[in-house]
Amino acid sequence: MKSLSGWLRYRRLTSTFTILATLSAGILIGSVVAHGVRGQESKVDSTDATALQIPAPRQLPTDFTRIAKEVGPAVVNISTETLPKQSLQQPHRHNPHSMQPFQQQPPDGGDGGDDDQDQDQGQGQGQGGLQDFFNRFFGMNPDQVPDQSGQVRESLGSGFIVDPKGYIITNNHVVEKADRIMVRLASDPDGSQPRPAKVIGVDKFTDIAVIKISTDRPLPTVKLGNSDGSEVGDWVIAIGSPFALSKTVTAGIVSAKNRTLPGGGAASQFQHFIQTDAAINPGNSGGPLLNMAGEVIGVNTAIYTQSAGYEGIGFAMPSNTVINTYNQLIGPEHKVIRGSIGISFQANTSSAVSRIYGFKSGGVLISSVRPNQPAANAGLKVGDIIVSIDGQPIKDGDELVSNISSRHPGSTIDIGYLRNGQEQHAKVTVGDWEKVQAGAGADDDQGSDNNSTPDTAQSRLGVTVSNLPQGAPQTLHGVLIQSVKPGSFADEIGLDQYEGGVITSVNRHPVRNVNDFQTVVAAIHSGQDIAFEIVDPQHPGNGSAYIGGTLP
Repeated sequence: MKSLSGWLRYRRLTSTFTILATLSAGILIGSVVAHGVRGQESKVDSTDATALQIPAPRQLPTDFTRIAKEVGPAVVNISTETLPKQSLQQPHRHNPHSMQPFQQQPPDGGDGGDDDQDQDQGQGQGQGGLQDFFNRFFGMNPDQVPDQSGQVRESLGSGFIVDPKGYIITNNHVVEKADRIMVRLASDPDGSQPRPAKVIGVDKFTDIAVIKISTDRPLPTVKLGNSDGSEVGDWVIAIGSPFALSKTVTAGIVSAKNRTLPGGGAASQFQHFIQTDAAINPGNSGGPLLNMAGEVIGVNTAIYTQSAGYEGIGFAMPSNTVINTYNQLIGPEHKVIRGSIGISFQANTSSAVSRIYGFKSGGVLISSVRPNQPAANAGLKVGDIIVSIDGQPIKDGDELVSNISSRHPGSTIDIGYLRNGQEQHAKVTVGDWEKVQAGAGADDDQGSDNNSTPDTAQSRLGVTVSNLPQGAPQTLHGVLIQSVKPGSFADEIGLDQYEGGVITSVNRHPVRNVNDFQTVVAAIHSGQDIAFEIVDPQHPGNGSAYIGGTLP
């Protein structure tokens, strides 16, 4: 047994030694072979290889190249400084990439005020909606806010020269509240001192500003185009200084026209933007948007973003609006004077309301008329439908605002309107928009709840109404909206947004109490249109809202 055991142990040792010896030999052979390969590579003959040469520059001109060369010299970089204010105690931290807060309701008395668009005004006011939706953009650090430590707020934007004497168009929000405005031309060498600029005039409603620099020689200028000629799908170019990167050129298309900022308050009636997907970012603000003829068709003003950067949608104020604004800002008064007749209207009405009130082919339904203002003095009333001005048809509220606001205060216009289906005319003397706004007032009388009456309206429409309470203003009539049933017809047409409001008429029939309301509603059958005129009992001076639909 011992000799067998020893023999087996001897065999295992021998096998192990043999395996190790084999592995060692393999490693040694591999190393030698690898060394030999490297040696062979280093000895490869490459004398027949031809060295590469840098070719002569090839000019590949395109419309983009041509436009950038032609317009680039007239685009400027604008930087501003806002010095600390001693009276500033606890500075408000303003997000430079957000629009200024919009008013919940537009001021009374402005032509075209969407004073009854509660759905639009309410959206985004919580959850950072407008702050995340339409955003102004210019290169300012949100932490650079004036404070007691003497910190200076700095911002950056763009602009373009429109007059060889040094007149420059930019955005108002680029230069607003700035103590120092500096302009750097495209031709200025790096490291040179920027040129000081002064403000000639600003218009907050179109967000346009005109500034001027001194010059001893004529400066290059842009060529302005007609923005009405641009079409969705047209190529456009943006030039500016995004993130302080001057002379940056980007391209895209016109992706939409006539865009209005939601919840824009009084300003929205004067702001109808060109939408583009040309890349624009903080610092592009105030720069030009150009068509393929190299003409400026817009001033880059806002972007849609949730990141304070480019997300594919930008907005430019159309050049036609900019030209009209510029011409007034360089005038003797250095401000924009707009016409007004002292009415407001509801921008969006349902097709049912249009059919019942008889303006489905075009027109503007008046929702409020300010006392002692031009429209009231001429005899226009709530519920009248403006269909023409000086014989020219008025299709919608945008046309009405554009037409009247361009009029000089004191001029007279002929307004054609429908009342009870009959066309009538009135001579109206246009007033000054600012003065009309200042003279507009709102009643403070208010109503309160009363016993509700569940009835036909509740079962058919899903709305519960009541008579007006004791002490309601004598000039106010109608029924109070108590509640709207979820999922009902009233809920589907948006009547729930007006709980607490007063229904003053149904299908143009005046309503003075619950009985009147029930009588009118009972006469309306399935498949017919129904329209409600509603006022806010706390602010009846704000005018009427018109809500309607087709009864199922």
